[in-house]
Amino acid sequence: MASSVEDFLTPQEEQEIIGAIRAAELATSGEIRVHIECHKDIPTLQRAQELFHFLKMDNTKDENGVLLYIAVDEHQLAIVGDRGIHAKVPDDFWESTKDKMISQFKKGKFKEGIIDGVYCAGEKLGHFFPWKHGDKNELPNEISKS
Repeated sequence: MASSVEDFLTPQEEQEIIGAIRAAELATSGEIRVHIECHKDIPTLQRAQELFHFLKMDNTKDENGVLLYIAVDEHQLAIVGDRGIHAKVPDDFWESTKDKMISQFKKGKFKEGIIDGVYCAGEKLGHFFPWKHGDKNELPNEISKS
């Protein structure tokens, strides 16, 4: 029997999300990643912060990585940004991104919710960290799972 993580998105849906990450990063020097797992043993935000470090998202030049974290079984999500982002943005910066994702998730549209979150994160990051000539993609554009 497949895990709920493997059942959460089809391979085609995963490719569409990866395409959205690539497209969103064209407008920003920020780095966006998505991580999906079945369940967590610690509070959602704490787990997302732990994974943020584990995935080396805190190793970007401008400290502008962002992780969209989804715990499938618990129906929980968290968004974690690096120090460079939080030095420039208000405390509620990610709330509208989370709201867009949750709105789609409530309709059972998980791929759409993640894509909405990715594009919203990219758009928001673009205001504070616009893409500049010579910017390098510092982190893989992929969906990680555990």
